[in-house]
Amino acid sequence: MNRYKKNMTKPSAKIGLRNNARRIPKGVIYIKASFNNTIVTIADLRGRVVSWSSAGTSGFIGTKKGTPYAAQATTLNTVRTIIDRGMRRAEIMIKGPGLGRDAALRAIRRSRISLNSVRDVTPIPHNGCRPPKKRRV
Repeated sequence: MNRYKKNMTKPSAKIGLRNNARRIPKGVIYIKASFNNTIVTIADLRGRVVSWSSAGTSGFIGTKKGTPYAAQATTLNTVRTIIDRGMRRAEIMIKGPGLGRDAALRAIRRSRISLNSVRDVTPIPHNGCRPPKKRRV
């Protein structure tokens, strides 16, 4: 027989820290720098996202999100959280043509993370899209 009343719920198990206790010694930092925004995502080696930030979540609005300063602030916000988790080594994947590419990379170099590799993974079209049909007047 159920020992809890109908309206009462079962007492919950001990609530602990969700994923904050997990130590991550090495990871991958993905930087997507477009002309309008910069998004920084940090994942462990299995691809599980540990922390992320964008220029918008860092408090920048409108055209200021595409600036190098916004990319630097965004990167510092994200890197600060993973340094607390114990990350010391990282690989960097940079994608996009934006202004925040170099500023984000400089911010990571100034932090206490040693870099294994820096890779540019910007997609390059080999033949591009099909052009529109000829205009008939």
